[in-house]
Amino acid sequence: MRLTTSSARRVTAAAASITVLAGLTACGTGNAPGAGSDGTAPELSEDQVTLRATWWGGDSRHPLTQEAIDAFEEKHPNIDVVGEFADWAGYWDKLATQTAGGNAPDVMQMDELYLASYADRGALYDLERTAQLDSAGLDPKVLDLGRSEGTLYGMPISTTAFGILVNQDLLDELGLSLPDTSTWTWADLSDFAAEISEKSDGEVFGISALNNGYSLQLWARQNDESLFRDGGVSISPETLAGYFQQALDWTASGAAAPASRQAELAGVGLDQTDFSTGKQAMAFSQITQIPAYEAATGGATLEPVKIPSEDANEAKYSYLKPGMYWSVSSTSEHPAEAALFVDFMVNDPEAGAILGADRGIPSNGAVRDSILDGLAPGEKRAADFVAAEEEYIGEAPEITPNGGSELDTLIARYLQDVLFESQTPEEAAEAFIAELDSSIQSANQ
Repeated sequence: MRLTTSSARRVTAAAASITVLAGLTACGTGNAPGAGSDGTAPELSEDQVTLRATWWGGDSRHPLTQEAIDAFEEKHPNIDVVGEFADWAGYWDKLATQTAGGNAPDVMQMDELYLASYADRGALYDLERTAQLDSAGLDPKVLDLGRSEGTLYGMPISTTAFGILVNQDLLDELGLSLPDTSTWTWADLSDFAAEISEKSDGEVFGISALNNGYSLQLWARQNDESLFRDGGVSISPETLAGYFQQALDWTASGAAAPASRQAELAGVGLDQTDFSTGKQAMAFSQITQIPAYEAATGGATLEPVKIPSEDANEAKYSYLKPGMYWSVSSTSEHPAEAALFVDFMVNDPEAGAILGADRGIPSNGAVRDSILDGLAPGEKRAADFVAAEEEYIGEAPEITPNGGSELDTLIARYLQDVLFESQTPEEAAEAFIAELDSSIQSANQ
């Protein structure tokens, strides 16, 4: 089964760090050293302060982040920020170890899969206890995705939307035109994907399976359900079975690659996927991956379109997912200064001008608008798509609960079982829900 690069990295990271994560003990979010004993907001120090800040990312991210750090330090001469960084998988392993050992960085880049796991173990600071962080520039529906049990533990850095990337060059070569994607249904997509495969004599596949937590959240919401509710698994076995059944149907019809091909490509780099090599015409993706896919395809014309629905997109099922967050350690000796740094990185136009869309479309609307003219064409298409998606936004879903960090790993494993027909979609759905629910319950005992 084919995973996007992002999904594959999540699978690897979950397997690498889940044991260490399970060992984190509640360090207590009571009063960080910089807060008053009565829980009042921490105050900025006039003394020299050193913060440690950590993030993951590719080679291009690190110098941009350091440039933004330099700009922050120029504005605040008494605060030194020491940067630490790693690739995705190594980052989570190291962060879990540091946190368990009481040596967490003051400021850490955080992901939705792990936010509740760290927050519920008492490892993160309540950002609304500080006077230095302003959240007014963020849509409340986006800001709410930084909350665990109502407390703001993660400041969304960026937003992305989920959709389908279409290789228009391949469609032109095949003489095919997209259906009306503003009103198309899942049946329309299935038929068109099969038509692509048939028209190309099997040389080009139409689509690949939905295969991550973001897509499953949207699938549940389109079916008037939610993936999680009240800290537990909420999606019904019937709705989840439909998610698996669709992947099986596409594989059987030829709309998607055979199961063996999908398994062969599981976890490969983005540039080795069938979509990137011109052997697949459409791919589900976070839309902010357009520039990465453009580079991987060698400059193909990629158009983002909405995922189908059964009601011409009348229901407000969609939501903008934070690409990542900034969080502050509950053990930081300088929570006020840490919050001030987060505020600069998210809300300051100077930081926005430096960072651009490296971490996705800025979550602060004013910062986003200020950088639009300087975006590359692919980034601009992504930003326009995200802006247009706001018309379809509903209430924020519950984030992945503590114990659910292996969500993408489980989706990948059970999808493969279904595609190789070792389980029926119904059997896989029942087993998936039971396993995920057990993991959540175990983590919260």
